[in-house]
Amino acid sequence: MTVFHALVLNLHQPSGNLEELLTNNEWEAKEILYALDRIPRSLWAYEDVARVHLSLSGTLLETLSNPGFQERVYGIVKCGELLWHFQNRRLFQILGTGYYHPVLPLTPPADWDEQLGRWKGIASHLFWRTDFPGFWPPEMSFSMELIPVLKRLGYRYVLVDSEHIEPVTPMRWEEVRYRPHIARHAGEEIIVIVRDRELSYAQESGMDHGWFMYEVHERAKQCDFPPLVTTCTDGDNGGWFRNSSGSGNFWGVMYQPLLERVRRNETEVRPTFIEDYLNEHGVHGEVRVRTAAWNTGWHSGIGFTQWTGSQAQKDALKRVAETSQALHERLERAGPPGEHNGEARRRLSEAQWRLLRAETSCNFFWGEAWLARCHKDLDDAWSFINT
Repeated sequence: MTVFHALVLNLHQPSGNLEELLTNNEWEAKEILYALDRIPRSLWAYEDVARVHLSLSGTLLETLSNPGFQERVYGIVKCGELLWHFQNRRLFQILGTGYYHPVLPLTPPADWDEQLGRWKGIASHLFWRTDFPGFWPPEMSFSMELIPVLKRLGYRYVLVDSEHIEPVTPMRWEEVRYRPHIARHAGEEIIVIVRDRELSYAQESGMDHGWFMYEVHERAKQCDFPPLVTTCTDGDNGGWFRNSSGSGNFWGVMYQPLLERVRRNETEVRPTFIEDYLNEHGVHGEVRVRTAAWNTGWHSGIGFTQWTGSQAQKDALKRVAETSQALHERLERAGPPGEHNGEARRRLSEAQWRLLRAETSCNFFWGEAWLARCHKDLDDAWSFINT
């Protein structure tokens, strides 16, 4: 039986982070850039069998497409060519996400449209398309309230973590994990693609293709349907992806050898785009998705402990919500853009992008280490709001 495999890689760097690393920790910046550049280079010879989904945050796209940054890293990576290679639809399917990589359930819903809409703006420009059928929630942080927003923006499916799936339709364990489902909220529905948490953890930590093929076989052997096994991890973080040696990274140890076995028809695993699988095999059953995120180190994602574990983190999120409410009240008061309110709208626009950047997940992920970045952007936002 064929087992379909959807590989998903999340690529994100906070605003200004690569520039700062180039100044203060040049080798780490090079490791990240090499890891990004290695993705298409590892796949050029496998257009017939390789299938990879990529989520690139808006801030990473902004950095890679910035002429000043491109000039600065020339000789390390050619960013323009990298973005061009990511347009190869035979190898890559680009997933939608949030511009500033926010934890959406912790972000004021009034800001969801801007976070998601701004990403579609820059991605449509850089990738020469408007069709992005799948959505990657930053940190896989999902709540059912997002469904109407995602449908309004044209998304067909969303990726969620296996630990947070609650079947509405009775189904077996392997059906929950390895079939797409429907989730409904407020009169709208979306397809849910389930990430296998354990296999994804192995993908993040390091595995070879033989172990992966065996594990997939054992997990899917009871399926009486074409299973879709989905693995999702970061693609530019950790030594497994940053290691420049082909004998010590994901591409040389796991994915390229797997593709060789696929070519020789020596494995039941077949890489696929999620969109192609849906078109051929459809969906099965209804589920609910618990509000939570993916696993981060020693945290399960339930309760968003990684981002809300201290009082200082909670206070910063409360201030984000207060700033968002004040901004939207003033935007409503200002009315639609026109000659009579041009300056007011300009100042509110300056406040808005700083608010959105303050919502970046990394500001809260590292405990209290990056909270000052959040507060700095909120301070600047208030300076524009108040004038």
